[in-house]
Amino acid sequence: MSDFDHYLHRIITAAAGEATADGSGTVEAHHLLLAIARDGTSPALAAAGLDHAAVRRALDRELTHSLAAAGVHLDGALPTPAAPEGNPKLGATARAAIDRGLQAVPRKRDCRPPHVLLGVVLTPVGTVPRALELAGVDRDGLADGVRQEVTDAG
Repeated sequence: MSDFDHYLHRIITAAAGEATADGSGTVEAHHLLLAIARDGTSPALAAAGLDHAAVRRALDRELTHSLAAAGVHLDGALPTPAAPEGNPKLGATARAAIDRGLQAVPRKRDCRPPHVLLGVVLTPVGTVPRALELAGVDRDGLADGVRQEVTDAG
């Protein structure tokens, strides 16, 4: 296996842990973002102030905001999720994010760890872009920072 394959396996495994902690039966793009933030190897995330705790706060805020838009208002902390049965499977948004990141390179052997983050950051709709927006993150600037990571890693 290549270094990239080892990295991808490590991040997906960590994202599965994040999904389990969320009570989710699927690993989604936001779980990949949490795993990458926990990994702590992205200068672009660090520059944007997005460590694991900051990403978790942004995602919790997004959930609260989305529930409020649907007329559900929580009093206090978010409820503790129930643990899912079995290992979480890779969900549609995670698959799409990984595919989006890998499409940025002409050959698989050119893949670098920042490509996974780039695919997550470029997610066009859904939890990740809403959470980043609510956290006041400039997604275009973050994507540019990740692209610089790709260049630096090459």
